Amino acid sequence: MDWLINLFTNQDSVAHIALLYSIVIAIGVLLGKIKFGGIALGVTFVLFTGILAGHIGFTAPTATLTFVQDFGLILFVFMIGLQVGPGFFESFRKGGVTLNMLATGTILLNVVVMFACYYLFFDTSNANNLPMMVGTLFGAVTNTPGLGAANEALSSIFTESNIPQIASGYACAYPLGVLGIIGATILIRYICKVKLEKEESELQAQENENPHEKPYQMRLKVENSYLNGKNLRQVSEFLNRDFVCSRMLHNGEISIPNRDTIFNIGDELLIICAESDAEAVRAFIGPSIQEEFPEDDEKQPLVARRIVVTNPAMNGKSLGKMHFSSVYGVNVTRISRQGMDLFASRSHHFHVGDKIMVVGPEDNVNRIADIMGNSVRRLDAPNIATIFIGIIVGILFGSIPLVIPGMPVPLKLGIAGGPLIIAILIGRFGYRMHLVTYTTTSANMMLREIGLVLFLASVGIKAGAGFWETVVQGDGLKYVYTGFLITIIPILIIGTLARLRYKFNYFTIMGMIAGTYTDPPALAYANSICSKEAPAVGYSTVYPLSMFLRILTAQLIVLFCCGI
Repeated sequence: MDWLINLFTNQDSVAHIALLYSIVIAIGVLLGKIKFGGIALGVTFVLFTGILAGHIGFTAPTATLTFVQDFGLILFVFMIGLQVGPGFFESFRKGGVTLNMLATGTILLNVVVMFACYYLFFDTSNANNLPMMVGTLFGAVTNTPGLGAANEALSSIFTESNIPQIASGYACAYPLGVLGIIGATILIRYICKVKLEKEESELQAQENENPHEKPYQMRLKVENSYLNGKNLRQVSEFLNRDFVCSRMLHNGEISIPNRDTIFNIGDELLIICAESDAEAVRAFIGPSIQEEFPEDDEKQPLVARRIVVTNPAMNGKSLGKMHFSSVYGVNVTRISRQGMDLFASRSHHFHVGDKIMVVGPEDNVNRIADIMGNSVRRLDAPNIATIFIGIIVGILFGSIPLVIPGMPVPLKLGIAGGPLIIAILIGRFGYRMHLVTYTTTSANMMLREIGLVLFLASVGIKAGAGFWETVVQGDGLKYVYTGFLITIIPILIIGTLARLRYKFNYFTIMGMIAGTYTDPPALAYANSICSKEAPAVGYSTVYPLSMFLRILTAQLIVLFCCGI
């Protein structure tokens, strides 16, 4: 039995450290699947399991815990940056500007309420109270990367033995933070007297009135001598308009043309295009024929197929300019990018790796698959080099000191902010440097989750030793109710403003709030009561900027305030 006791007690043993992390992470993940009131805390339960392990003395050397914690944080934030990078800059366009302004206002209000609670309820002469309130802030807004950034910033101010274990405040505020976000959005519904049925009908009406999506079908006779001997691809490129030639009548025989089909004078074509392009197409090809085009087979049944964007030529092209509905007779109903479901709006820009759900006649769906690439094999190879090149650049960038008068130490973006910014830039512009930035959704999620659980387990184990004294015998109750105030007050103010002043749809507001708090359970609740994509629109529009600002404000608060 000595070998078993030694395995659990010898902290310098690699087997002991591996066993410690495996037990903490496995138990935490399993417990995180348990729902309380229909809501599960997810992998965040790893933090609570780590606190318990640290409290009973099941721990590892501090240096090892710190290394695993920091490496997990780097991996986590970098993969988040790669995920949000492609949509980061597009999120500021049109209505996204207002939503992102509201999200920024919410984040600033979270900070303001935190400081108000700090000065109202805590002893400001105690140097540990402000760092603990920072931990409470990020528990209240359910943002783990912010906790990591604050922890990393604190390490540049305090010595290793004196770093405040702010995970205690985070742990106290997190559960009510999840409930408070959902509860506050429900309260906005009653404050603004919102009727869900009316909100749904307005969304449906907006979908129905889209003049750019009206298809136009016509039968044309080829009379332009320039077209004689040219194939369909050459004609389409010269005309520079989106159209589909679905049938061709040549010498009395009906065929389905492809891009290599040759046109001849006298051929009759069944053309489908956008209504606004019909006159230009007719003028270029030839006059209309009023008779119905002869049918050669029965109508094709509709099919739904998920298509992967692998054609580099599609990178950056917008959905609206592709005219899928009017030209190809198909609808794009859903877009998935890096595990995030995005609204298939006309302004959406495609990126390699996007997955789109296409519904329509089988022939036309096959044409879309050909245009978009749909070669999954191209995406299977992992791009490990890009990830670690990005991490190298991110760490170097985050280590650049910025001397600001009045600050006790130079400002650095650190191992949280530096890799995040570089990952966002690589995710958006990496192809210009010939970097293959795409990672499959499963690969991104796997690396991100591994980084997150390593970080949470390390933070929990380190905080566990003093958790009882800090929370139960100290100000634990204050962290709970101040965290709840930090959660709900900004939501009620900004949510009401978004509704009454900017007239946003209630479901869009719900998605915007969930994205601002980077809280998947709140988005899941919004999706459960809305049959449309409005919550996903709001969430994906503000999520990239919100994640960036949460991490940045964490470091700024610590460096500007906690170091004084």
